[in-house]
Amino acid sequence: MSEKISAGVHHAILENRNQLLLTGVTEIDSFDERAVVVYTQLGELTILGKNLHMNRMSIESGEVSVEGDILALRYGDKDRQAPLNLLGRLFR
Repeated sequence: MSEKISAGVHHAILENRNQLLLTGVTEIDSFDERAVVVYTQLGELTILGKNLHMNRMSIESGEVSVEGDILALRYGDKDRQAPLNLLGRLFR
């Protein structure tokens, strides 16, 4: 049974600069071995590093696990949310 995250809750737990656990993730925008871009309930987050890969992704529970050489966590504008999909843009 999955548990929904409360609105406005986001945690980032970084262990030894190589394991990152995120909660409150609403959408994964992009990822490759140098950057992971996600949207959280509190805005955009970019993880920068080397040899990055995602071990666990669960948008239902809002949890994402990233491993690799993590160099930086960069938060974007707090009010910036995930872009609307094509259907959402048509009916905006």
